[in-house]
Amino acid sequence: MLEPISPTSVFKCLADETRVRMTLLIAAEGELCVCELTTALEDSQPKISRHLAQLRNCGLLEDQRRGQWVYYRLHPQLPEWVQQMLQVVVQANQPWLAVNSEKLQSMRNRPERQSLCG
Repeated sequence: MLEPISPTSVFKCLADETRVRMTLLIAAEGELCVCELTTALEDSQPKISRHLAQLRNCGLLEDQRRGQWVYYRLHPQLPEWVQQMLQVVVQANQPWLAVNSEKLQSMRNRPERQSLCG
C-alpha cells in the first residue's frame, strides 16, 4: 500500500454492488480466485477482473498467482477498523450474500487451497 487508507477511499472503492459482494465474499472465505468469483456472481471474467483490479488498486485486496490461479484476499496491511467493519458487514448481511455463497459452495472443480496467500 502506497498511501494510508481513508474512510473516503474505502467507501468510494466499495460504492459498487459487484465490488461490495466480491469483497465480502473474500472476507468471509479468506481468499478466492477469479473463477470462483465469476461463478458466485454469475458475471464475466473480464468484468470480475476489472473490479478486482480496482479493489487491488485502492489497497483493499492483495493478489497472488499460484500456478494457473490468481488468488485474492484482503490486504494484510489493512487498518484494523477496515477489517472489523468488513467482518461486521459480512455477519450482518448473510441473507444478502446467501445466493452468492450457495453458488460458490456448489461450484464443481474449485481449485484446492494449498495455503492462504503469503
